[in-house]
Amino acid sequence: HVQLVESGGGLVQAGGSLNLSCAATGKTNVLNCMGWFRQIPGKEREGVAAINIGGGSTVYADSVKGRFTISQGNAKNTVYLQMNSLKPEDTAMYYCAADTYGGSWPRERPEYALGLDWYNFWGQGTQVTVS
Repeated sequence: HVQLVESGGGLVQAGGSLNLSCAATGKTNVLNCMGWFRQIPGKEREGVAAINIGGGSTVYADSVKGRFTISQGNAKNTVYLQMNSLKPEDTAMYYCAADTYGGSWPRERPEYALGLDWYNFWGQGTQVTVS
């Protein structure tokens, strides 16, 4: 099993920045991909960004390209989401997700790594509010 803990959410003005962190503990040696998702009440959870642990390949939702950056820490069991130029529509609960299924990074269709089904472990979420 893998446990995920997010941090770094908060209230920020439009145009501002936040840096979310996700720390993974447990069987982190089998981490394949990690991703960030967000959800607002009454809507489906949507993929924001994902990264191939160790390989470094990334994918982003169109709505955040050029503004958000996903990266991994030196220990590879921590993933960050640097969010710049935040907009009110970025307001949501942000969730970290981990994949230990062991499949390869979907090079031909990287957007698959933004799908809910790609992941088998989830954090509790951290709230981001942009005013």
